[in-house]
Amino acid sequence: MTDIFTLAHLSDPHLPPLPAARLRDLAGKRALGYFNWTRNRHKYHRREVLDALVADMQAQRPDHIAVTGDLVNLALEAEFIPAQAWLESVGTPQQVTVVPGNHDAYVRATRHHFTGAFEQYLRGDAAADGAFFPFVRRRGPLVLIGVSSAVPTLPLMATGRLGRAQLDALDRQLAQLPPDEAFRVLLVHHPLQSSSRMKRLTDSKALRAVLKRRGAELVLHGHDHIHSTMWLEGAGHQIPAVGVPSASALAHRHYPAAAYNLFSITRDGGKWRCVQTVRAVDADFRVKQIKQATLL
Repeated sequence: MTDIFTLAHLSDPHLPPLPAARLRDLAGKRALGYFNWTRNRHKYHRREVLDALVADMQAQRPDHIAVTGDLVNLALEAEFIPAQAWLESVGTPQQVTVVPGNHDAYVRATRHHFTGAFEQYLRGDAAADGAFFPFVRRRGPLVLIGVSSAVPTLPLMATGRLGRAQLDALDRQLAQLPPDEAFRVLLVHHPLQSSSRMKRLTDSKALRAVLKRRGAELVLHGHDHIHSTMWLEGAGHQIPAVGVPSASALAHRHYPAAAYNLFSITRDGGKWRCVQTVRAVDADFRVKQIKQATLL
């Protein structure tokens, strides 16, 4: 058995508090989002919850951290500087990899701000990759492949889309990464299966076809703000696709409290082994282990 590599995963911090918004910034979809935040969402997304979760995660000393989007809320220009400072407090670009969520590309006017603000955290290892998706980063035995499902949508919609160019590039990249050489982790914001027409990944069928043909060892996502594990058909074995609650959330309605996942990954007897540990915030803002499961 080789040394264990630990990957931490959190998502959807929806970084609170929301900065003051100018009236001219609140046209169209943002007006509805701002109303929703001031009426409801600010009650459940709390900075003290996020800080407690991140402190506990850092205390576990993971080898790498993946953040799967929705760092901001309305993609206001004033949100990106605090979000940059928060991400820098989580870790350096060598230690942390990030992909955008739909809230990070909330409206067309600022849809590209995320890649500009967080370029170093989503830059592929090859110099030519720049900040384009999909990107590839090697960390220990892992290959992290980041795709962007973040696109501006109409009010009341939170769908995502990769598009043909990303899907074709992902197909080529996975074809060049055999599983005996690396533990392949796909990072995407939207889940690959959804019963919600308003929140689904619209080309998920095409993405699942790529994974069925080329394979991967693990898919990590956010978006739904719940604990979830779904199994996707891969090349020779099923692929666990794991979602996690919002990293800043208090428990409310059917949404659980903030949590993050730790994945302990090792090569054992010619096969990959992956054990998931779930740690979550309790009512006293203490973070505790609530589950452990062997995925591979």
